[in-house]
Amino acid sequence: MNDIGPLVDHHCHGLVTEDLDRAGFEAMMNEADHASPLATTVFDSMLGVAIRRWCAPVLDLEPHVPADEYLARRRELGAAEVNRRLLAPTGIDRFLVDTGLTPERLTLPDRFTAGTSHEVVRLETTFESVLATGAAAGEAGEQLVERLQGSGAVGAKSIAAYRVGLALPASKPADDELAAALGEVDPRRVAHPVVSGWLAWTAVELGMPLQLHVGYGDNDVDLADCDPLRLTAFLRATQERGVPVLLLHNYPFHRHAAYLAQVFDHVFMDVGLATHNTGALSPALLRESLELVPFGKLLFSSDAFGLAELYHLGALLFRRGLGDLLDGLVEAGEMSGADADRLAALVGHENAERVYGLGTARVAG
Repeated sequence: MNDIGPLVDHHCHGLVTEDLDRAGFEAMMNEADHASPLATTVFDSMLGVAIRRWCAPVLDLEPHVPADEYLARRRELGAAEVNRRLLAPTGIDRFLVDTGLTPERLTLPDRFTAGTSHEVVRLETTFESVLATGAAAGEAGEQLVERLQGSGAVGAKSIAAYRVGLALPASKPADDELAAALGEVDPRRVAHPVVSGWLAWTAVELGMPLQLHVGYGDNDVDLADCDPLRLTAFLRATQERGVPVLLLHNYPFHRHAAYLAQVFDHVFMDVGLATHNTGALSPALLRESLELVPFGKLLFSSDAFGLAELYHLGALLFRRGLGDLLDGLVEAGEMSGADADRLAALVGHENAERVYGLGTARVAG
């Protein structure tokens, strides 16, 4: 199998450091709600099978042990040891961490590995913290800009997909439009198309690489509004600025994202989150994305949240899937070995290093 080499995880979250019971563990396995008595265990999924197949041996268990046995061993070792064991083999040496999701419960992943972490600041939660101070609309906008400029973050992230969908405007909303919109929203959870558009445009104007949640997420999203093709007007309008726009996750719209990355110079994509959730079937996502996406536009991401298993599987399944795909192309004479090595290095780490300017980025901590 092709040696993918070191990885930069360009979008992830922190790790939970407390021991989890079965309900707590399953609640972090994917994006679903599992309170209903009609639901089966989340281990009855490709992700559950992958955890029992690939993570169990790292915890000194046989592959495919029952879920209860796996979780008992996890508690026996303790969260810190589990996190250390599962992160160490990933080969991830840089983590770009979205710090806007339950930061009080999570720790940076580099606590358990030799890698380093860099912050990606979440636009909506940052703006909500500004509004919580009671700042008026004009002052709130200025304070948001000051916070972004002083954050030391390597990029910004928008969750407009969760709040209003992805039909972001082709021009930045005016200050009076922002003020009117802020008069209509709950400042504790800002959900307004004008505000989402203003935040995204502000990040671009500041030259911050802009991550956008796309596609698959929890039941807060209306998936029909999360097709990245809805971003076309925004992408067309921002292309001349040359600020990277990074489409995250993308399932089931990964082919649409690959098209956008091909036709817009500043657009990049990943298939994080979907990789570990689809388990052994994940190579299809990489294959379908590579149909169109230029090799310099695809990035590795785990989108791991809470569980070290998701980092472990995100990296392992990505390495196996891409490595096997490249080996097959080389064996068929469709690609040279040098081309395969070049593609692996670009996707694994070089694209992220170039897009985020990681050579000069400040390490979070």
